[in-house]
Amino acid sequence: MKAGHPYELLPVAPPRSPRPLEQMRARIRYCDYSLSTERTCLYWTRQFIRFHRLRHPREMGGVEVAAFLTYLASTLKASVSTHRQALSALLFLYRQVLEVERPWMQEIGRPVARPAVPSMARRWNARQPLAACSIA
Repeated sequence: MKAGHPYELLPVAPPRSPRPLEQMRARIRYCDYSLSTERTCLYWTRQFIRFHRLRHPREMGGVEVAAFLTYLASTLKASVSTHRQALSALLFLYRQVLEVERPWMQEIGRPVARPAVPSMARRWNARQPLAACSIA
């Protein structure tokens, strides 16, 4: 038997998995991110897919991402850091895993954290109206 072209002997890479979570796991590991980052990204992607009744992310876009993030912020009362984490996971999904760049990705806003008020200032502000009401 005669040998063919040397490149014919090279192993062929397996086809990409159609499942977005498996694709995401492979991409995160390729980028050498930590295990906790992998778990977090997979968690938020899974929640996003479940929120939209198991639709494939390629079928969804900015409207669905905004609806999911609004649900997190308004219904679940998620913190700003949680909101940012979910948004980052979804942007990673669309940019790095599905390799999709859409205009809504640039337009979607990140939540702004409210400035923390020191607890002493809150106590003082709460006592101030009470002091004005006291009878002397």
